[in-house]
Amino acid sequence: MVLSKTASQTDVSVHSTFASRYVRDALPRFRMPEYSIPKEAAYQIINDELMLDGNPRLNLASFVTTWMEPECDKLIMAAINKNYVDMDEYPVTTELQNRCVNMIAHLFNAPLGESEAAVGVGTVGSSEAIMLAGLAFKRKWQNRRKAEGKPYDKPNIVTGANVQVCWEKFARYFEVELKEVKLRDGYYVMDPKKAVELVDENTICVAAILGSTLNGEFEDVKLLNDLLTEKNKKKGWDTPIHVDAASGGFIAPFLYPELEWDFRLPLVKSINVSGHKYGLVYAGIGWVIWRSKDDLPEELIFHINYLGADQPTFTLNFSKGSSQVIAQYYQLIRLGYEGYKNVMENCQENAMVLKRGLERTGRFDIVSKDNGVPLVAFSLKDRSRHDEFEVSDYLRRFGWIVPAYTMPPDAQHVTVLRVVIREDFSRTLAERLVLDVEKVLHELDSLPPKKPKVNGHPHHHRNGTIPPKKSELETQRSVTDAWKKFVMAKKTTNIVC
Repeated sequence: MVLSKTASQTDVSVHSTFASRYVRDALPRFRMPEYSIPKEAAYQIINDELMLDGNPRLNLASFVTTWMEPECDKLIMAAINKNYVDMDEYPVTTELQNRCVNMIAHLFNAPLGESEAAVGVGTVGSSEAIMLAGLAFKRKWQNRRKAEGKPYDKPNIVTGANVQVCWEKFARYFEVELKEVKLRDGYYVMDPKKAVELVDENTICVAAILGSTLNGEFEDVKLLNDLLTEKNKKKGWDTPIHVDAASGGFIAPFLYPELEWDFRLPLVKSINVSGHKYGLVYAGIGWVIWRSKDDLPEELIFHINYLGADQPTFTLNFSKGSSQVIAQYYQLIRLGYEGYKNVMENCQENAMVLKRGLERTGRFDIVSKDNGVPLVAFSLKDRSRHDEFEVSDYLRRFGWIVPAYTMPPDAQHVTVLRVVIREDFSRTLAERLVLDVEKVLHELDSLPPKKPKVNGHPHHHRNGTIPPKKSELETQRSVTDAWKKFVMAKKTTNIVC
């Protein structure tokens, strides 16, 4: 039987995707195509292009979870068509979220009764959680100032210069001044004493970080609480504390249970944590927990009934998937305290393996601390021949994505590389990374020295002739130098997390 011309042109039956006409033309980039294509062809074309992405498991720049158990993957796929906000239609999912809130609140030592429900909510990530917490602080401060008959148009938040960019977003979006404590050599987190000095009557809260994205260090929330309590008493204020525990909230309770940073401290009124970091869930889930109902203003809670029943909501986002909430509950009951503790101890041990391996090279200074987030931040001792940006660039040849970045003010002259140790980063991978770093250093050492510059331009030959054409390696160095200048030109550093 001979197929008609029309049937042949439309490839109704695609026997070989790569022999079909659908792979012979460039894919549309700006406008939707006029005609449909077979599902097999659409899948293959997109899948092939995605192969050019980096390997998530080798992306050591990110704190975000890149592996979960197959059983949890099945639960995620089974719930991928559920809209979490429709609580009346999916009451079990809502119940699972509430269970997660209660478990996390107890993990953070919230002052709750035996059967008292915790106050909190699941969010898309810590960015949304921080927005909600910040809004609650701003509204409470404004209400108090109004009641006292005082101006309420110039609120501020005190943080360290090492805060993640979401704090800058909150300040800009919701018109709150961000007062930052500058960093200094050897001290890359917020100094509690300097933070309290910046607090005034317009401060809605002081934000402390449990696990800086720069070097993984925990800020001293206990000292901050004590110093701020003293100042509040002296001034007659009640300035509170928010703890940004995006990275460290699922680490400290298991590795450092005696460390006081959470609701055991009276001034800590809210805490956010990323379930998709060391909560061990794929990207898209965060949590914000309040100390009590009094710390979340009622006017920020909205009630809707057009989805079938009266439903309170106090999130910035509306529709969102249920999968990550279900995945978080799976991890909490699957691993329990024992399981999370084992995972975090394993991450910490692998971080030490990597640290010792880098130290043995004799080429790096370690910037990170041992008692924080399991990561290794390090910088070159000698930057006369090559720098951290070049090391980062050359490691990509082996598949590793290791970020290089400058510290915020006043330590912007310090450049570091950072490797985040996640659950799926094994000891074998840690040892392999050290070997690849040594190979990169050897290759960079073989390059000719950087040419001296006059007024920002390389020297010409003494006879005035144009320098010879750059080699491939020199061209690579030029590209890296250009990227470094671009990063250094930024006033602040906001790295991927």
